[in-house]
Amino acid sequence: MDFGLGLLLLALTLTVTLGHEGNVLVTLLAANVILSGIYLRRGFSLKQLAGMLLSGAQQGLPVVVILLLIGLVIASWMAAGTVSSLVYYGISLIQADYFVLSAFLLTAAVSVLIGTSFGAVGTIGIALMIVAHSSQVNSGLAAGAIIAGAYVGDRCSPLSSSAHLVASLTQTHLYSNLYNMLLTSLGPLLISGLIYTFCPSSTVELSTNNPITAEILKQFQLGWVPVLPAIVVLGLACFRIQVRVTLLLSWIVAVAIALLYQGYAVGEIAGFMAGGYQLHESSTLHKVLQGGGLISMGRVCLMVVVSTALSGLLAGTQALWPLQRPLVRLAASGHLFVGTALAGLLSAAIGCTQTIAIVLTHQLMHKPYIQANLSPYHLAVDIEDTAVVFSPLIPWNVAGFVPAAVLGSDASFIPYAVYLYLLPLAGLLFRPRDWFASPPSKAEVIKN
Repeated sequence: MDFGLGLLLLALTLTVTLGHEGNVLVTLLAANVILSGIYLRRGFSLKQLAGMLLSGAQQGLPVVVILLLIGLVIASWMAAGTVSSLVYYGISLIQADYFVLSAFLLTAAVSVLIGTSFGAVGTIGIALMIVAHSSQVNSGLAAGAIIAGAYVGDRCSPLSSSAHLVASLTQTHLYSNLYNMLLTSLGPLLISGLIYTFCPSSTVELSTNNPITAEILKQFQLGWVPVLPAIVVLGLACFRIQVRVTLLLSWIVAVAIALLYQGYAVGEIAGFMAGGYQLHESSTLHKVLQGGGLISMGRVCLMVVVSTALSGLLAGTQALWPLQRPLVRLAASGHLFVGTALAGLLSAAIGCTQTIAIVLTHQLMHKPYIQANLSPYHLAVDIEDTAVVFSPLIPWNVAGFVPAAVLGSDASFIPYAVYLYLLPLAGLLFRPRDWFASPPSKAEVIKN
């Protein structure tokens, strides 16, 4: 009775907060308070409940440091002209006859470099949608290809916050996870490319009919110099250098370029690092090139900590055991990935954010994977191939409706985001147990 009432209160809170720009942080806090009250009434002590919450929150702390560094890197890349250069040169490479394919691949490349689906959609995605509208390409088709491409990097970039969260929860090594994700994504990427190749294309000359590229030339000095921070990330990632070191070095290079090459003052750079990058309102790029900074990452960090605290509470009270029992039976019958897919879909639909979907899927599935004698690396890549990519396919999930809103689209993009369907489908049809990388050596552990 009390548990049902608690779920009803959470549902009402979620409905209200989604109506106010998707502020699900309130829902997460409410979930912790309501569930703590329920289990306090059921006999748990305050000390026990506080210990569960603290234990869970500690899992998210390593991710918080990475998120803050990512906030600094994004702001510095924008000030240095790195993001603008990626957009400008990327659009100049697009072939009009293969616009939809080019949109998917270009957004995927940018998202891998900057590690955020929202960032990729908010920069290169907006430029591509302007081209799509002027070329009479179906807006749902264009948005689907762009959002699917954005989640290529959101899933498997060294700068991806979701990849770091999965690695932290499963206690696995990021670069081993990225290698495993590359293996499982090759087939879906190729098939997605083939499908997008035969989609209706643009009929205009793209590089000369885009107001965003013209404004970029007015606002930034381009060339090879602004691309250096991205090269630093790619180069150091290839050598598996610790992610924090990679981000820090890329940030230092970007700040130097912003100061010496783009001509920003020290005070302006400091403001960007704190509050995020922003151009003057008179610029047409004002709403396109903005974001990053420490403050903008504050809410994301709180969501991670509060979500993992909720995970600790659910684990300590065994609240999810009724849902885990059928998943354990699926694991015993050899259908473990089916159970993970169902858990990921349910978590994405109920949680309404990618972060909650990841946390809940891990909470539901980690015991079945242990009982199936599978390593945490299997669980990590299976979460990436289910919960992470299911989230943008749920119309009311923040991971999907925010990018769609940024692109001026709606749920019509969902049927065209084929890459997001193909990843879990490939997992269902073909998932050898011995595909995945083993844990790194002791020397690699020390290095990373």
